[in-house]
Amino acid sequence: MSMSFEELGVRPRLCEALRRQGITTPNPVQRMAIPPIAESLDTVIHAPTGSGKTLAYLLPMIASLNQSSPAGTRALIVGPTRELATQIDSVLRNLGSGLHTAMIFGGVAYGNQLRALRGNPDVVIGCPGRLLDLARQGALRLGKVEYLVLDEADEMLDQGFAKDVEQIIALTTKERQTVLASATLPDWVRTMIAKHLREPQFIHVEKDVEPDLAHGLLAVNQQAKIDTLHQLLTRERGQTIVFHRTKHGAKKLARDLNRLGHSAGELQGNLSQNARDQAMASFRSGRSSVLVATNVAARGIDVAEVGLVINFELPETAEWLTHRVGRTARNGASGRALTFVTPDDGPKWAKLRRQGAPDLAHVDTARLLDDGEWALQPKSERCPSRPPTHRVVRDPSHARPDDARPRPSRPSNPSTPSNRWNGTRRPSPPTRRGTSENGGRSGEPGRSGAGYEFRHNGRQDRNAHRDHSARRETTDQGRAASSEHRPTNSAR
Repeated sequence: MSMSFEELGVRPRLCEALRRQGITTPNPVQRMAIPPIAESLDTVIHAPTGSGKTLAYLLPMIASLNQSSPAGTRALIVGPTRELATQIDSVLRNLGSGLHTAMIFGGVAYGNQLRALRGNPDVVIGCPGRLLDLARQGALRLGKVEYLVLDEADEMLDQGFAKDVEQIIALTTKERQTVLASATLPDWVRTMIAKHLREPQFIHVEKDVEPDLAHGLLAVNQQAKIDTLHQLLTRERGQTIVFHRTKHGAKKLARDLNRLGHSAGELQGNLSQNARDQAMASFRSGRSSVLVATNVAARGIDVAEVGLVINFELPETAEWLTHRVGRTARNGASGRALTFVTPDDGPKWAKLRRQGAPDLAHVDTARLLDDGEWALQPKSERCPSRPPTHRVVRDPSHARPDDARPRPSRPSNPSTPSNRWNGTRRPSPPTRRGTSENGGRSGEPGRSGAGYEFRHNGRQDRNAHRDHSARRETTDQGRAASSEHRPTNSAR
């Protein structure tokens, strides 16, 4: 049985703002989370990305803050990325809350943010680093915060904000209400819940409907990745997000795609906030059809028109793979995702599988590039756990076992010592000097049967070779000198 926002206690003015946005029925997360939050209970929202958590904690917050109007910041919303903070601010403004907000994050000048804080905003939305920086300067005062939200708490752990978040919480009052929203609950998040939330209500929601998503692996050689991506983007008519592993790689890939005639923007950590805003505005409006991004865009970005996600490089964890692919097939729309795998990516993919990545089938590369047909290969031909080994067998009767490896070859010049090869050498000239325990003079290579071995232990080897070469040179000079006094056949 469906339930309306009015039945959940949401105020009529907010319900009207939701209807103007086409939102008439609360989803499972909102139905379960709004009542305990409205009762001022600490709450943990454990739900997937894109499940509607933002409205679930904003609607009760607006109702609570509108009941009283003391001066100062009364609500603090902390998120891991600037994009997520911008999205939360946009949702709050669309609700027509009448609350004064301030956006606080790094990558931009302090001036506008300091002016916003001097205006005593009701709600501060920001990222841990800049929030803590301004709090230490005395520009941000959190002593009156009565409503604290930690959004995407698991990602704040991944980005190393754990200590900053702990210090921010310590600056607020113990009487505050705390809401923690997270797609996953790693150990750090569970520790924070036990330490800072008072008898929290746990809201756990799984996706009730599987997204209309087609996700497959695309086998491609490393040298052909750019050309393959170019062909895919040429066929694609909608918006596409291409994920790269590094900031510099994303920048170079976007530049290469623009040179190939695509309209590509980039979104990575080295960009200024203005550049990131421009890239997102261009992508949302359709002026650029391709967005090359690092993991910074894997969460907190909600663009409904994204029809294709391409993992140009494998992510570090299976969780990041889920967040990347989750940028498409949102809110009931269909979408496709392709993950490039090269022959060298076998061990990386096996690691992701052990971490919980889905068991994906290969998409037929030739049919996809030639005809645009999404044809899956049989599951028996899925990505191997390690790259295949190629060997040449000259005689089947003398085939080498799979795990055998060829022995290292000898140096081409046997008279030249090599520090990478402990081979045998011809026997040294006989000597009558004092002998060491290996049969030769101290510091020289010794004789052992058919030859001797160099002992590669640093300076001793070089000294041994130098002494031996000098002795051979002296012997050769002596032979040459004695041959000058030897009578020739004509003299005889």
